[in-house]
Amino acid sequence: MPVLRNNRQILKEGETITTGNLQAGGILAPEQASKFLKQTFDATPLGNLVRHEIKKSKTGEIDKIGVGRRLLRKKVENSDDGYRADVKHGKVEYTCTNGRLPWEITEDTFRENIEGQNYERVVTDLMTARLGCDLEDIYLNGDTDTPEEDPDHDFLYQNDGWIKQLKNGSHIVDCTSVSAGLVTLDTFYRALRAIPNKYNNGMLRWLMSPHRMQEWERYILNQAVTAGGIITDKRVENPAAVPVVPVPAMPDDCMILTNPKNLITVNTYGVVIRKTTEGKDAIMQDKRFYVIHLDFDAIIEELDAAAIITGLAAI
Repeated sequence: MPVLRNNRQILKEGETITTGNLQAGGILAPEQASKFLKQTFDATPLGNLVRHEIKKSKTGEIDKIGVGRRLLRKKVENSDDGYRADVKHGKVEYTCTNGRLPWEITEDTFRENIEGQNYERVVTDLMTARLGCDLEDIYLNGDTDTPEEDPDHDFLYQNDGWIKQLKNGSHIVDCTSVSAGLVTLDTFYRALRAIPNKYNNGMLRWLMSPHRMQEWERYILNQAVTAGGIITDKRVENPAAVPVVPVPAMPDDCMILTNPKNLITVNTYGVVIRKTTEGKDAIMQDKRFYVIHLDFDAIIEELDAAAIITGLAAI
C-alpha cells in the first residue's frame, strides 16, 4: 500500500474542507460553499484573475451595465436643453452544468498510512485543488461537440468553454498562413489592432500556455542574439507592453487577449460533499466512498473586448 509522504507540506493554505463536511447529505451552507469554491479558484494562476459569480439558480442572466462615450456637453447658464446621457443595460445568459468528482479509500489505507485518520483531510484537500485545476481546464477547453472517440470526451463535452465561445464570436487572428504559424512580435500587434481602442485600457492580458510563453522567450532572445542587441525581461514578459499570464490549461496552438475580468465563471451555492461508510459495497469492500457535487458554467461578458490568436504552429 503506497504511503503519502510529507502530506502536511502539500496541504493547501487557507480554509480547509474538513471531515465534518464529509457526511451523508453533506450540503454546504452558503458561507461554506463560498469558501469551498474560493479554494478551487486559488488552485490555479488564472483562478483569482477572472470574475466569479455565485448564484442561487442554475440558469439565469448576468447583468451588464455601461455608459457610452463623448457624453459631456456644454453648459448654458439658466437653461436645460433636455439632453440626458444614457445608461446601457445588457444581459449574458448562463446555464450551469452539473458535475461530480468521486473517489474512494480503503480502510487498510487509513491503518497503514503515516497520517492515520488525518489522511482523509489530506486527500480531500488534494481533490479540492485538483477540482480547481479541472474546472479551469473545462472553463477554457470545454466543447459539447467533442467526438465520442476523443479520449477526453467524457471530460470536455460537459460544457462549452471560453476558447470555443471566442472562436465563435470574438476577434480572430488566424496565423495559419502567417510565418508558418510562428509567434512573432507582429502576432501580438495584430491581436491588439483587432480589439477596439476603448478596451485597450491597460487591463488587457495575454493568456497563453507555459510552453508558448517559453517559445516566445526563445524567439525574442534569438532575435536579440542575431541582431547583437539586448532584450530586457520586461520586454519578454510584456509583449507590446501587455503582461503575460501563463495558464497551464491553455492549449499550445492559441492565445487569448482580453481583460481576465471579461471571463466569468458561474456556480451556485448547491455544493454537496458526501461520504458514506455504510451500504453493501462499503462493508464488503471495506471502503469509504466520497463525492463532490457542484455545478458550473463559463461565459464571456463582451466578446467584442477579446481576441483569440489561432493556427499557431505546434511546439
